Amino acid sequence: MTAIYKRELRAYFNSMTGWIFIAALSVFIGIYFTAYNLLSGYTYFSYALSATLVVFMALVPVLTMRSLAEERHSKTDQLLLTSPASLTGVVLGKYFAMLTVLAVPVLLACLCPLIIRMNGTAHFKADYATLLIYFLLAAVEIAIGMLISALTESQVIAAVGTFCLLLVLYLWNGLISLLPTSAAGSLAGLLVVLVLVCLLLSALSGSWKLSGGVLVLGAAAIIALYSRDSGTFANLLPNALGNFSLLDAFNSFASDHVFDIPGLLLYLSLIALLVFLTVQVLQKRRWN
Repeated sequence: MTAIYKRELRAYFNSMTGWIFIAALSVFIGIYFTAYNLLSGYTYFSYALSATLVVFMALVPVLTMRSLAEERHSKTDQLLLTSPASLTGVVLGKYFAMLTVLAVPVLLACLCPLIIRMNGTAHFKADYATLLIYFLLAAVEIAIGMLISALTESQVIAAVGTFCLLLVLYLWNGLISLLPTSAAGSLAGLLVVLVLVCLLLSALSGSWKLSGGVLVLGAAAIIALYSRDSGTFANLLPNALGNFSLLDAFNSFASDHVFDIPGLLLYLSLIALLVFLTVQVLQKRRWN
């Protein structure tokens, strides 16, 4: 893992990718810090961080698109897949290299609350807690980009796919508000979600029998529960999907100034899940 980490880190800083990511994110943080905190007089740096979230939709695909897609396109992934090295170590080495690039502008942003304190009142606990969740939110998005990069050999497809998925996550709350709230609508929605999960399972495992079995058993369980008490399905789908809103957890820190431990655990769990899925994608290709 260490060798992969060092190689990837050198690649990011020997090319323009790492420098562009650091410079662009630092510039946007600086612009909003100046506008909100220095000119408008807001004492919470978290407001400036909230304004920069949309920038991740453009920057994260640039950082992650080459992580695994380039290896597959240039056929150098064959060396990784046939080597005795652990695929988990390979994925973690690449992932930690991207997190190191991310950490540079975040560490620079840690100076902003100190500048606010030099000019007036600062809220160190709230601001540094927001910086922590800001880093973890970006880490989740980087893990998403790495997974998509593992699914294709085209960097363009990896970048566009990552952008589209991050856009959906950014609009998540608005999209959930459009979902049906009736019991029958929730039933149909849950069945659609089950089908999508089974398609993902089939793509990762390569076994249509496994995914088909999960689909049949899952659909039977959902329909049985609906037949037993359909009233519990009212608003079930929007409420269930609403628990996976990434922005809600961030806003608890940034806007409500609450240390949201469930939100923190959600981010960490998603990171672990996405890294695991990336390893499984490579594992499938190794055995094929």
